[in-house]
Parts: sequence; C-alpha cells; structure tokens
Amino acid sequence: MATAAPVEKIFPLTLMYGEVNGIQSGSQIRQPSGASPEIFLDYLRCNFSCSSSLAFLIDLASVEYACWNVEHMEKEFGRPSHGAIINPLLQIVPVKNDVTPFFKEQISLQSGSIEKEEGWILVWKGPESGKLYVEKADEQMLLALKFLSEDEPELQGYRLRVVNQAVDYAARKGVVLKAPYLVSRTLQGFPEGENIPKRYCTASAFTLQWHITNACDLHCKHCYDREKRSPLTVDQGLWIIDDFERFCREKNVRGHICFSGGNPFMSPHFFSLYASTIDKGFQTSLLGNAVAADALQYLCDIGSPEYFQVSLEGLESHNDCIRGQGYYRKVMGFLDLLREKEISSAVMLTLTDANIDQVLPLAEILRHKADYFTFNRLSQVGEGAGLSLPDRDAYRRFLEKYVTAAVDNPVMGLKDNLINILREQRGLSPFGGCTGFGCGAAFNFVALLPDGEVHACRKFPSFIGNILQKDFLTIYESSEAQRYRNGPETCRACRLRPVCGGCMAVVHGMGLDPFKEKDPFCFIGA
Repeated sequence: MATAAPVEKIFPLTLMYGEVNGIQSGSQIRQPSGASPEIFLDYLRCNFSCSSSLAFLIDLASVEYACWNVEHMEKEFGRPSHGAIINPLLQIVPVKNDVTPFFKEQISLQSGSIEKEEGWILVWKGPESGKLYVEKADEQMLLALKFLSEDEPELQGYRLRVVNQAVDYAARKGVVLKAPYLVSRTLQGFPEGENIPKRYCTASAFTLQWHITNACDLHCKHCYDREKRSPLTVDQGLWIIDDFERFCREKNVRGHICFSGGNPFMSPHFFSLYASTIDKGFQTSLLGNAVAADALQYLCDIGSPEYFQVSLEGLESHNDCIRGQGYYRKVMGFLDLLREKEISSAVMLTLTDANIDQVLPLAEILRHKADYFTFNRLSQVGEGAGLSLPDRDAYRRFLEKYVTAAVDNPVMGLKDNLINILREQRGLSPFGGCTGFGCGAAFNFVALLPDGEVHACRKFPSFIGNILQKDFLTIYESSEAQRYRNGPETCRACRLRPVCGGCMAVVHGMGLDPFKEKDPFCFIGA
C-alpha cells in the first residue's frame, strides 16, 4: 500500500469539508498533515468521535483512505480457472454513517446531512473497466463475501441457490471474480456478425430442458411428441443431476433446469428430482400445465421456481379447441394462483395461421394477469404436422404489429429471432433472440427426453446423444452438437447471425434441411 503521499492527497474530501464549513479548530485538521494516514485517522477519532454532527468525518476519511489504497495497489486481477474468488482489489470499511453520497456527487459540502447507518462500505476497482467503485454493501454482497472468505463455507440456513445467486450478483458488480465462461461462440469459431454486442457471444448460464415424462393430462392438436418413452428411474435421474453439475462446473456456467413434459407433475419422480435440483443450487423453472393449488404449494415448500410457464393458444374458443374444453379458464385461474404464491408467470402461444389474429387481443387480456407473454411459431412435426403456418408476408405484417404493441404492453416479450431484422430496419440495437443468443440449439440449451435422449431442440428431432451412454460434456462437445450450433450454411455470412439463425424447427417442419437452408420466413433484404 502506498502511504507516503501527503495527507492532502489522500483525504481531499475530509479536509475540504472542514474548510468549507469552518469547523472549530478546523485549521488544526491540517496539523498532522506531515504525519502518516494512520496518525491522521487517529487524530480524527480523538477529536470528532464524540461529536454527533461531525463523527461521520471519521468514516469519510476511512473510505477515502481505502480508495487511495485500492488505486495504488500493485495486485493484479487474476480470474480463477474454476469457481469464484473475492476481487483482490477490494477493501471493506466498517462505518457508522453512510458516506457514499460524497463519492457520487449527491451531497453538498455545505449540508452535512449524512444518514446514520451502521454497515460496511466496499471500495474496489472494476476488473473490466478499471474504474474505482464505492458502494454500501447490501445483503447479497455480504453473503457472497462471507461464503467465499471461508475455508470450508457453510450455508447456515441459506439454500445453495441463494448463495449462488449472491455470488453471481457480486460478480456482476465486480466485487467477486468468476472463472471465464466457456460456453462461448467465440471459442467455437462462430461468425461475429456486424455491430453485435459481445455479450451475445458468451453465455453465463446453461439450460437443461428436462422432459421427465410424456404423460400428459391434455391432448393438444399440435403436440410435438406423443410417443411413449420408457421413463428414467429415480437413481438415473439423480445421476443426471450430478452429471449436469459436473458439466456446469467444467464450463464455468450457472445451471438452470427447466422441468417439462408432458406434464412433469405426472411423473412419480418429479418432486424427488426437483428437490435434488434445488439442493444443488440450480435455478429451476416449470414448463407445463396448470395444476391444483395443493400440488403447487408442495412444490413451493421444496423451493419456489424462477418462473412457471403455461400455454394458451388464443382466445377462449380457439384455445379450448386446441387444448381442451375449459382449459382457458383453468389457466386464467392458475395465473392468479401463481401471483398469490409470488411465482413469476409466463404464457407461451404456438403461432399458426388460425390464431395469428388473436395474439394481440390475448396480450391485452394478459396485461394484468401474467408477468410475461410471447409466442413460438408452430413446428410442423408430430401432431403439429396437421396444422398450418401463415405465409411469410402475413407473418412479417404480424411481427411489425407485435413489436409496435410490445412497446406499450410490458408483459409482451420478444423471442422470435426474426424480430432482429425489424429492429435493424428501425435503427434499434439487436436483442438476444430465442435463447438470448439467437438460436441456442446445443449452445446454451439442450433438451433431455424421458428415455435419456438428448436433443439440440425439443421442437423437432435433433438427436445429439443419449445421457445413459455418454455424459453431458461428451455430448456437448460432439460433432453432432456442433452441427446444430453452426446452424444453416446459408446463414453463416449474415450480419445478424449471432442473434438470429432463424428457427431450425420451422425449417425442418417445412421439409427443408436445417443444416443448409435458412428459415423460409426470413425477410432480411426483402
């Protein structure tokens, strides 16, 4: 630590406050200016600790000293190869007053209106920006620091998922340094496109969409897979969770398991596997049908999911024609139940030529009922082969209306990759597309079927391995998975490729080759 500088250089705010406010014996504040910073701090403690209005000067000077030390530390940022560490350019200052406004230009030196609040102020240098940060430590920061500072960390009543979320939060702040994420388009030689932000090239999380059963209490007219598949045993399921944890650790990503089906609640192993997932600290979500209140409560007693997604296919009459009589009202009631349980709700619609005009009216109905609403285009596989998609021109007109309506309806989400063509045409920056990275098939997402088959995408046959024969890491790094990550050859040179790639399921469903031919709905340049 560099401490040879004059006191005036280390404590400018403290000294300036004394001068501006004419503190009695203020001139004496400069008396120990030739001394060390430690002596100056001791001087403040002796002279101002008993003053109710000026005691904050001690905290202000302590934070200023921490800033000086951080700025002049000779330590280097060194990210770990795995896991996370505390930022080596971090100092923690215990305070009795929140003096952070002095460092954010939110307080006049004339006012002295400082909030008395005991706690800790963190001072650190950002690993990417190199900028100095001064911030009051919140509960998540403190939990992350406590957990990482212990040789053998104990959860002490916290769920591992909560700890992981705290570490991720602290890492986004720069207080914690995490290992580099290895689920990266750049590492895989993927085209960079044009004017695509780097954040769309590297994933910090990986999603396993686990269809643990094909059993279902509905019989939807567009179901992708009604095939009866032999379900995994509970021991096989527990091994899969362990293996997925190993995969996430190897790739330095957060794990997210989305339970689906069929209806996952109809699997005899669902709650056991869900509990194991919670214990491992994974993020969880549900993609299924509306369930009874007692079943949802049992789930919440284990651990509330990040969100629960259900489906509606349009207004009541059309929806019930597709999903079964009375299901529309059942979902509406279930959305109220999710809100009562404080679980984020999502509604997904499968777009066809028959319901394209019902999407925006449904979005208005859901404005105050759901937290999120969006759509996927129909994949014409399985029983979905009996339904039809709109033509390209009608779809483009629909997208234009949808994107415009989404500006004023906060529950309407953007998901379809082709929306990025419209955003470019309107001079807007791209969004992440279907999975946050355009088509994320076998990139930041895979689907696991009830019998152990792993597919790049659940919406069409895209087999890349079987988890009972190969582990996730081997399957992910296989040439089969790489083919799906690369996507259509005709999209390789596209300037929007990192956030698009169209929909391979739609390509396949229309009888085209998803490895060669682009999405037939693509209208770039049209």
